[in-house]
Amino acid sequence: MSDNHAKPAADAVEVKHFIKTIIENDLASGKHDRIVTRFPPEPNGYLHVGHAKSICLNFGIAEEFGGVCHLRMDDTNPEKESDEYVQAIKESVEWLGFKWDGAVRFASDYFDALYDYAVELIEAGKAFVCDLSADEMREYRGSLTEPGRESPYRNRSVEENLDLFTRMKNGEFPDGSKTLRLKIDMASGNINLRDPAIYRIRRAHHHRTGDKWCIYPMYDYTHCISDALEGITHSLCTLEFEDHRPLYDWVLDNISIGCHPRQYEFSRLELMYALTSKRKLNQLVTEGRVSGWDDPRMPTIAGMRRRGYSPAGIRLFAQRIGVSKSENVIDFPILEGAVRDALESEAPRVMAVLDPIKVTLSNFDAAVTASRSAPFHPHHPEFGEREVPIAREIYIDRDDFAEVPPPKWQRLTAGGEVRLRYSYVIRCDEVIKDADGRVIELKCSIDHDTLGKNPEGRKVKGVIHWVSAEHAVAAEVRLYERLFTEPRPDAVRGSDGEYVEFLQFLNPESLKVVTGYVEACVKDAAPETRFQFERVGYFVTDRHDHQPGGKVVFNRTVGLKDTFKAA
Repeated sequence: MSDNHAKPAADAVEVKHFIKTIIENDLASGKHDRIVTRFPPEPNGYLHVGHAKSICLNFGIAEEFGGVCHLRMDDTNPEKESDEYVQAIKESVEWLGFKWDGAVRFASDYFDALYDYAVELIEAGKAFVCDLSADEMREYRGSLTEPGRESPYRNRSVEENLDLFTRMKNGEFPDGSKTLRLKIDMASGNINLRDPAIYRIRRAHHHRTGDKWCIYPMYDYTHCISDALEGITHSLCTLEFEDHRPLYDWVLDNISIGCHPRQYEFSRLELMYALTSKRKLNQLVTEGRVSGWDDPRMPTIAGMRRRGYSPAGIRLFAQRIGVSKSENVIDFPILEGAVRDALESEAPRVMAVLDPIKVTLSNFDAAVTASRSAPFHPHHPEFGEREVPIAREIYIDRDDFAEVPPPKWQRLTAGGEVRLRYSYVIRCDEVIKDADGRVIELKCSIDHDTLGKNPEGRKVKGVIHWVSAEHAVAAEVRLYERLFTEPRPDAVRGSDGEYVEFLQFLNPESLKVVTGYVEACVKDAAPETRFQFERVGYFVTDRHDHQPGGKVVFNRTVGLKDTFKAA
């Protein structure tokens, strides 16, 4: 069997988009001689499919142009951040096949520098300590149609502001009682420039700096300075930050930092039948609606990994959806199609029966009835072969038998013939039912002249998969469907115009667990080994619960075609 690791996708061709054009022009003009990008997640949850798009863009574009990409944790909100999330983020980026430049960076690495730049802004008369509460600040801020009002504390002297800010740092004031704000323009049409807060008092233990700080910088202030300190050339972010760009530029223009990266925005990914809100994903986890952040139904990278998606499939998906400024709402089959296309050449093929009917081969003769070997993949001989043993009792899938066949039926029926994949043609001679009329066994006979060749004088069209009852291994098979029945579960409004609680749209059929029977060659497969179950779909050995040589656990990754129907 081959190693199931990431390989270049079959249709991985160069795709041009506006950010590539900007970078090409910057290199050609000499504005930059080396590209430096960054991926800056907040470690307050596991990364999801939207982050996967950003990872592929930031790391991929640096790689393409011979530059580097930094991994930087935006850890300025200590109450929600943890080392668990840091490790999960690192693992997801590495699993997707990317390498960051140098050590992992943290916004908290720059807390001293950020404080010093805040002092510089105060000394220049461009920042002040404000005593307004959060509610009062909102009231003073104004609206999209009305200008804001200046804080009554805006004209404090430089000396008073420096004293108050020092005392904020030293822990003399209660949480939330004061903020440090920039002095920009309360009448600006861009609300982000209406004297935004850049520091707040918050006594919270930080996962890296401990209790050293009781004041923490805000994202908009931290992000641009972190970019500049790292020499980022192209700061790529999603479109909701477009209105924040003037503030990004204002901060860098008003401190003595000597480097001014440029911010460029692209549309964020919204995946139908899924959520890309870490807050709502966290709610699913904390309320026990899923088994964890890596539940295979979750749109997290960890969940997609456990589901059996391959790095190549996710990277192919990111390539196909593209990079633009237009709305990027993607239907789930686009993701599944990319996953299928990558797995088609990655995954070895075996047979498995998930809803078995016992078939007794009445004329089985151990001295005559032979087995054959079969390739793990018809187009990859390097994957090798395995023996496909046959025995008196075999299992076929219940869907492959019909007493009263519909039109154009090409599988098994009473009195009819079908070929067993890699084996003989068999004929169904007798149907045995239980007291409720349910078929529990078929008695069939083998045409021993049909191993590896067609029967004489007749044509058998159907070919079905099967396994030997004697040789197959029992497996716990987890059949996953989409987590939600509604395409946009967090965007549905009720008759009152209010948003409907997204939990109402959880799919009760999103997980079904069955016992299936799989060829014995899978029992020693390592966790996270991907297979195609012929005629059924793609499956993966569970990375946590599957035990080579012991318990066999498979997760369904994706069917061979899209069969999902919303409830």
